[in-house]
Amino acid sequence: MKITIVGGGPGGLYFSILMKRQDPSHEITVYERNPEGATYGWGVTYWAGLLDKLRAGDPESAEAIAAASVTWTDGVAIVRDERTVHRGDAGFGIGRRRMLGLLADRARELGVRVAHEHPVTGPDAPELAGADLVVAADGVNSLLREARPERFGAEVTGGRNHYVWLGTTKVFDSFSFAFKETEHGWIWCYAYGFSGEQSTCVVECGPETWRGLGLDRTQEDETLRLLEKIFADLLDGEPLIGREQHGDGAPAQWLNFRTLTTRTWHDGNTVLLGDAAHTTHYSIGAGTTLALEDALGLAAALRSHGADLPTALAVYGRRRRAELVSAQSAAHYSAQWYENLPRYMHLPPSQMFALLGQRHSPLLPHIPPQLYYRLDRAAGRLEPLRRLKRWLGPKVAKAAHRG
Repeated sequence: MKITIVGGGPGGLYFSILMKRQDPSHEITVYERNPEGATYGWGVTYWAGLLDKLRAGDPESAEAIAAASVTWTDGVAIVRDERTVHRGDAGFGIGRRRMLGLLADRARELGVRVAHEHPVTGPDAPELAGADLVVAADGVNSLLREARPERFGAEVTGGRNHYVWLGTTKVFDSFSFAFKETEHGWIWCYAYGFSGEQSTCVVECGPETWRGLGLDRTQEDETLRLLEKIFADLLDGEPLIGREQHGDGAPAQWLNFRTLTTRTWHDGNTVLLGDAAHTTHYSIGAGTTLALEDALGLAAALRSHGADLPTALAVYGRRRRAELVSAQSAAHYSAQWYENLPRYMHLPPSQMFALLGQRHSPLLPHIPPQLYYRLDRAAGRLEPLRRLKRWLGPKVAKAAHRG
């Protein structure tokens, strides 16, 4: 097939790798509008389960990504001025630029043409002429999707809170949070390492706090200095870095997260992948993982139904929409938890942090926080007894039968 991929993010690049591995005779081109090395965002988070899937798809790129990643197990939260630690599962971080570079190198090694600084302006662009398959991996603002809104049925809902992506030279060895109360309300930060030199910091607050602190009207440099002061104990004196300082050319922007869903993921020979098809709130750290899983799902559908493109694309969309339900639900409740943060901040920090880990629960918004915490603790104490009962049950029954 002749395959044209619009968008050189992780999902688009990884899909090109998978298709070249399936059939080296595929003619594949990836068009990316930005210069090579230019990207929005700092680090990417993922969990061990993703590495297993990537190893099955392409061991070489999986090992390169694993080798370039940092890892952590603890979660640390600073609430006002009190620090609390929770143990957790291993998580991984890698610089977004680094990941894109590794995937682009691997794609080229397999014979994929990767063209940077080459925007594709719409479905009638000459770059798409003659393609058997067009993959729209061009992000939440996808030109290919928006050119046919009635076909794809996209719906976007905006979040209440404001957030900004920043970097720092403080290297975190745990996934860290800081929640600070100001005279204008709460403001908080998520921070995680992605290399031996830098970390990502995502700062978020409600609209009242955003305006009250003047963040709606300060320039990037002023914003960074104010946030450094607020989160001084988290940063240990290290500076925050904005996009201009990072070499991206544009100042850091405060945004409202937009949750995107689409009714169908393909139209003719054009198929959506990654943020062009769906978004999930950044607080669950799944955006890149879901895009890579889209790539795996699309490649698998084409392998099974390659001669029947309409069936392959329909199967891909149907399966991935079903698989996304749990992640989209978790993201919805996670975003809601942060939008209602003051509801939890009267708790002792250790209890608040425990409920932060339970923020995906659909029950939590409807149960008083302290009661939910007690019930969750009680359920945790009962779980070993449940496991023992499940283990003993067959053995008791077997002994009774012998008797």
